[in-house]
Amino acid sequence: MEQKDMHPADAARNGADPAGGHGNEPGTESGSRAPFAAWDRTRVLEAMSREPVDLLVIGGGITGAGIALDAVTRGLRTALVEMQDFAAGTSSRSTKLIHGGLRYLKQLEFGVVAEVGRERAVVYENGPHVTTPEWMLLPFYKGGSLGRVSTSLGLALYDRLAGVKRSERRVMLSPRETLEREPLLKRDGLLGGGLYVEYRTDDARLTLEVLKRAVECGALAANYAEAESLLYLSGRMAGAVVRDRIGGGRYEVRARHVVNAAGPWVDAVREMDRSREGKTLRLTKGVHLVFDGERFPLRQSVYFDTPDGRMVFAIPRDGKTYVGTTDTDYRGDPARPVMEEADLAYLLDAANFMFPSLNLTPRDVESSWAGLRPLIRQEGKSPSEVSRRDEIFVSPSGLISIAGGKLTGYRKMAEKVVNLVAAKRREDGLPALPPCRTRTMPISGGDVGGGAGFEAFVQRQIPDGVAAGFSEEEAARIVKRYGSNARRLFRLAAESRGLADRHGLPPGLAAELLYAMEAEMAVKPEDFWIRRTGMLYFDRAGVVKWKDAVAAAMAERLGWDETRRGEYDRELERLLEEAVRPVSPEPGVPVHS
Repeated sequence: MEQKDMHPADAARNGADPAGGHGNEPGTESGSRAPFAAWDRTRVLEAMSREPVDLLVIGGGITGAGIALDAVTRGLRTALVEMQDFAAGTSSRSTKLIHGGLRYLKQLEFGVVAEVGRERAVVYENGPHVTTPEWMLLPFYKGGSLGRVSTSLGLALYDRLAGVKRSERRVMLSPRETLEREPLLKRDGLLGGGLYVEYRTDDARLTLEVLKRAVECGALAANYAEAESLLYLSGRMAGAVVRDRIGGGRYEVRARHVVNAAGPWVDAVREMDRSREGKTLRLTKGVHLVFDGERFPLRQSVYFDTPDGRMVFAIPRDGKTYVGTTDTDYRGDPARPVMEEADLAYLLDAANFMFPSLNLTPRDVESSWAGLRPLIRQEGKSPSEVSRRDEIFVSPSGLISIAGGKLTGYRKMAEKVVNLVAAKRREDGLPALPPCRTRTMPISGGDVGGGAGFEAFVQRQIPDGVAAGFSEEEAARIVKRYGSNARRLFRLAAESRGLADRHGLPPGLAAELLYAMEAEMAVKPEDFWIRRTGMLYFDRAGVVKWKDAVAAAMAERLGWDETRRGEYDRELERLLEEAVRPVSPEPGVPVHS
């Protein structure tokens, strides 16, 4: 059989290039072929254009990744394109919680609470390496919007609606017990607190692991690949012209069905289809601030009431504490939401209100991030009041668009979309699709025995990491971040050691970098520092220390010339600056609602 006639999934399983290439690629020392490597992008795009696919997904955030996984596991030939890096938009800029929607009880959105609460457990069991249960403290005060009775009843209702397991149901605390859990809390007027369980996640890594599992199952996916126009056949949706924003080529991707899961760009894709009518998007911005754990030594995650009636999180993570979020209307460039002066002031005021002994100032902010919520417009409501429900729109041409929704509910959103595709296929006389399979399917790296077996899995893998040359601490960190994929990182240790030596990189960082390029299509330094490791948010000093060495290593492996190296260096410098320096708001744009 000629390789060009081989399905990409079969090619990958046979050790061949998934897009029909041959031999070793520049930058590969072992000659191993990965279906999701940075050096495979062009061949993947060529494979997309070689023959029609059943489903083209536009958008590589968590929603698009979930749709790709659901579709390919039901037998659909599936392709996904993302104009930026995977998860570069909303899906790397959330509060990083897989939560059951407690905040939506205030809005009486009981259905949202019930659905996302049930899904939370599914997300955790399918990927415990990227999701961790964590007790959250909800303090209440004299004169505040929450009291002991309302908090207790609200948390009890939350437990029931979200299907919370017995060991994680709410616990009510006295003022003394509340302060024992978190001594930094404001003491004046404290009446007590309620404890409940949220699930902390790495949103970008969750998106990547979902998408990697889709690729492992045969889907084709490429980042920096923009759907710049849509294709039609007799007035019906038939695919898209995709532009490679790295290499510059253009590819016609023919598809029986096209799903628009572009997040903040959903309406832009609908504009291309001339179907932006009826309900439209309302973009709201959420900002988070990061502090060093020594300056903000938070013991316990806290969800607290602010003087203006909004709720804000303060969460410890990896030796840091982050606080967020804001909720303001956004009218700027969807690709570049940033912290503004009013965002900084608002969150500092909120943190100092609840933790008054800290006296936090702008100089204490180590990093920040800003993300957009693509919500369905509801006139007359403030940003915080707008529903987070997802909605699906089908245009006259057949373009399927999905907007709204929550990170927690990504899998159910995907199921709804693919069910709709299945129904349309039946209308066309095509064979029926099997039902959704993802409810009990581990994502990539998730083959660890579920939540109950994860810690034991970590301990079993540590000796392999030590044998590969890592310390016990570093081996444990790698297993906890990558789950069952840590085995591959350990196998890359020898190859990455040469990379580390040539560029003066720590061995663990070099192994992660090589893995990011070979198995996670990391193309630019910012892909590695933000979406693959999260270090620009939670270890900015480490990024500053190692950025030149990482850029040099990537330039070597990916064949950059000096012009491209300079472009990527400047992009990273801008992102490093934006993380700590707020900008002034645009004239006439409200900064907080």
